[in-house]
Amino acid sequence: MTKFLNRLSPPALLALSFLTLIIVGSVCLYLPVSHFGHLSYLDALFTAASAVCVTGLVVVDTGTKFTPLGQIVIIVLIQLGGLGLMTFSTVILLLLGKSPSFKGRIILQDTLTHSPTKDLFSLVKSVLFFTFLIEGLGCVILTLHWWRIYPLKRAFFYGLFHAVSAFCNAGFALFSDNLEGFKTDSVVLLTIATLIILGGIGFLVVNECKYRMYGKIKKFSLHTKLTLITTFYLIVLGTIFIFMAEHKNTLYGLSIHHQILNAFFQAVTPRTAGFNSLPMSRLTEPTLFLLVLLMFVGASPGSCGGGIKTTTFAIFLGIMWNKLKGREKNHILYRTLPLDTVDRAFSVTTLSSILVIICLFLLLLTQTFGLPHTIVSLKLHFLDYLFETVSAFGTVGLSTGVTPTLNAPGKIIIILLMFVGRVGPLTIVHMVKIEEVAKRYQYSEENVMIG
Repeated sequence: MTKFLNRLSPPALLALSFLTLIIVGSVCLYLPVSHFGHLSYLDALFTAASAVCVTGLVVVDTGTKFTPLGQIVIIVLIQLGGLGLMTFSTVILLLLGKSPSFKGRIILQDTLTHSPTKDLFSLVKSVLFFTFLIEGLGCVILTLHWWRIYPLKRAFFYGLFHAVSAFCNAGFALFSDNLEGFKTDSVVLLTIATLIILGGIGFLVVNECKYRMYGKIKKFSLHTKLTLITTFYLIVLGTIFIFMAEHKNTLYGLSIHHQILNAFFQAVTPRTAGFNSLPMSRLTEPTLFLLVLLMFVGASPGSCGGGIKTTTFAIFLGIMWNKLKGREKNHILYRTLPLDTVDRAFSVTTLSSILVIICLFLLLLTQTFGLPHTIVSLKLHFLDYLFETVSAFGTVGLSTGVTPTLNAPGKIIIILLMFVGRVGPLTIVHMVKIEEVAKRYQYSEENVMIG
């Protein structure tokens, strides 16, 4: 077994860790003590994959189908999947006085930071400390708030479950209507939204903000600037658009304060948490399409979220702007981007788009059974399946009602999409690619018309 693991590349080892966790989690959820009534193994596998990939898409109701033990299994899977199994295994090794393998160090560095670090233990320790601190504070606030409604034991479990689910950007909720019942509860919505933002902004950004606060650094890195600026504009513009589009629809009847609050909350959750305070199936089509775009962008690198990431989106826009300006180099915020960074941003965006298109086509093929569009649209619209596909890829968890209706092939497609979305398209490509012997020659050039 050790020899087999040693032969694996870091990307393959990362993917294997998530796959192992999904399989173990599915077996635990499939046990009779973890659920009420009948639960197929495919549904247990779907739930485990959704939890490990911190997505939140569900085929059965989490609060009523699973026993307290099953719900504990789900929250453990969310925590391990959010921070990564390699993070926890590294901590255990370091506590035992052993050093992680070279491949383990590479995986952690690629996951948590954009540059090599010598003090790996301090990095992992700060990540875990920040995670448990923020989750703990969120748990305390939610517990004290819900204690007015529920007994202390239940209020604490609800607070813990939703705090971990929110910080890890999972979107799992123990309420059948998610958070629609709390649309006028400012404490719940603002607490959950804050946890989502802190969990999705990236540990590197959090560290730099802390160092800047203590005066250890004078300037933010380009990575942190891009992350903060892009996150700010996506949330602000998303809030304004949702407020305008839903003002006379799902927000109708609420006070202006609660309308702004819910518009803000619904602009935060696609980044990539999956909670909802507004009924997804009743949103206007422009709002749904905006959420699709926000889900595709997702959270930031080094965080618990998915999507192509905020920095990738910012760099891609920067590439387009520089091309329009006729610049040979790619400049952004008074810095020149390395060619490798530009290539990675372009590759991630392109591969992700192709993956979403292919999976959407397969989902439509397996769910509509070749029926005419007029008949299919009586139940579910094309936009519903696009929404579901991007939600799975971005590990968001929002749904307009497609998830419970999926047949077996559809569930498998969404499981694979959640897995790729969590691990990352480039990781999968690096894992399966065949190394080609370097060629010392090139073919003759020939032009092709473009556009």
